[in-house]
Amino acid sequence: MRGALASFLLFASAGSSLVAAQTDAQRRTVWDGAYTEAQAARGRTAFGQSCAGCHALAAEGKAPLVGEPFWKSFAQKTAGELIEFVSKYMPNGAPGSLSQPTYRDIVAFLLKSNGFPAASAELDSGATDAALIIPKDGSTELPANALVRVVGCLNHNGADWAITHATAPERAERAVLAGEDAARTLGSRTMALKFVVTRLEALAGSRVVVTGLLIGAGGADGINVTAVSPVAQKCP
Repeated sequence: MRGALASFLLFASAGSSLVAAQTDAQRRTVWDGAYTEAQAARGRTAFGQSCAGCHALAAEGKAPLVGEPFWKSFAQKTAGELIEFVSKYMPNGAPGSLSQPTYRDIVAFLLKSNGFPAASAELDSGATDAALIIPKDGSTELPANALVRVVGCLNHNGADWAITHATAPERAERAVLAGEDAARTLGSRTMALKFVVTRLEALAGSRVVVTGLLIGAGGADGINVTAVSPVAQKCP
């Protein structure tokens, strides 16, 4: 009995440690450090050779990768998703032509260029890949001009349209399973729909998914609509 109890306590302790490790990994952000200085130095060289002709490491200039343009494209994504994007689309004219270690070095340099701190571990396929790209204050709101999707109820807002009971805006490229939007829990936001060019009367009162660009951080001033698609006839 005593041996069984000891085994149970050991198993429970290991399970608790695993849960804690998973929680820590889920909460890890780029502010915890996701690359090393040596890796960023290698990335500087690789960037100069393969990327500098098309991209500026400043908030302005040709295809900038620093400041607001960086946040617009990559806020709420992970370091791993940034690596995947760079690997798929860069360098211009020869996407995917660099080695994976080189792509990781380049992303390390991009993180350093955007002010994120270094750490003792390199950006690799482990916990550092899961590091979330969010502001230092921990805000989860997506920035203005981010392309997003929102699910909610389509209603009139005076002479205009709005989506009520709206979910928090999420990246439009997020993969969605069939039927997920019809079953998901809605939120408490009301968001104005701007620059709507299609007639929506037939969808009034139904559950819809709206895709568009955020006007103001988190869509504080609404969504510049690109598409409205029905999800369910009744809402919420």
